[in-house]
Amino acid sequence: MPHFTMEYSSNLAGKVDFDALCRVVHTEILKTGLFETGAVRVRAIRCDAYAIADLLTENAFIDMSFRIGEGRSENDKRRTGEAIFNAVTQHLDPLFQTPHFALTLEIREIDPALSWKKNAIHPRLRKTSG
Repeated sequence: MPHFTMEYSSNLAGKVDFDALCRVVHTEILKTGLFETGAVRVRAIRCDAYAIADLLTENAFIDMSFRIGEGRSENDKRRTGEAIFNAVTQHLDPLFQTPHFALTLEIREIDPALSWKKNAIHPRLRKTSG
């Protein structure tokens, strides 16, 4: 675990390269040194139905949610959130040049007693990294 999800308004299609943005986030997550490579998941989900603020059709959003397992300090979580948010903000700078874009990020810790996982990627990566 960590799982990073970006929900975005469909009017950003063609304005944002979400494949590139996913890679920006993936890089920032790994740069923290807090997460194992085989656990990182970053995805973007297009929202076709939404209502934003004053309902102008130009209004757009990206809502980012970062679900992580327990065990990181508050400082590590804050440092990680700030690094990701700053990298995404920089990547999306042109959108902030308009008065129609909103960006949010929330980090959530997952209760291990209520989380089940099976991952065949971990053994492969652990084997190749020695």
